[in-house]
Amino acid sequence: MLTPLNVLIGLAMLVGTAGIVVPVLPGLFLVWLATVVWASEQQTAEGWVVLAVATTAYAAGLVGQYLVPGRRLRAAGVETWVLAMAAVVAVVGFFVVPVVGAPVGFVGAVYVLERRRHRAHDRAWAATGQALRAMGLGMGIELLSALAIMTTWVVGVWASQR
Repeated sequence: MLTPLNVLIGLAMLVGTAGIVVPVLPGLFLVWLATVVWASEQQTAEGWVVLAVATTAYAAGLVGQYLVPGRRLRAAGVETWVLAMAAVVAVVGFFVVPVVGAPVGFVGAVYVLERRRHRAHDRAWAATGQALRAMGLGMGIELLSALAIMTTWVVGVWASQR
């Protein structure tokens, strides 16, 4: 049923999904939080089941968005300390240059550190390409998690209306 609460929850989920692509908002968290609000308002068995499934998808997305790309980068020869330094630069970049600072800082730091480490543009450029693919993979995992949460919510809304 189309209630004002369901419309607001759906809009919050869409804003959260946009926050995944444009890293201004904590996108996946907003999608999950909207589900928490909906389940708390419902106070039904369906609502709590939806929240449990959404929480599982949220946790899997959080772990997966960092674990899978990180393993691929390490398998490509990018060392852990390079990834850690690039992550620090990404956090600083997020606050210095809103929206694009984090991804640009991460990729730029990988290039600079790999260039310094190997003293060769080709190897640094290959590592940078791997970093870009890893960022895309992490974003894809986060989007899939958000889609799983939203699908679970839609099924929960449908089930609670029967």
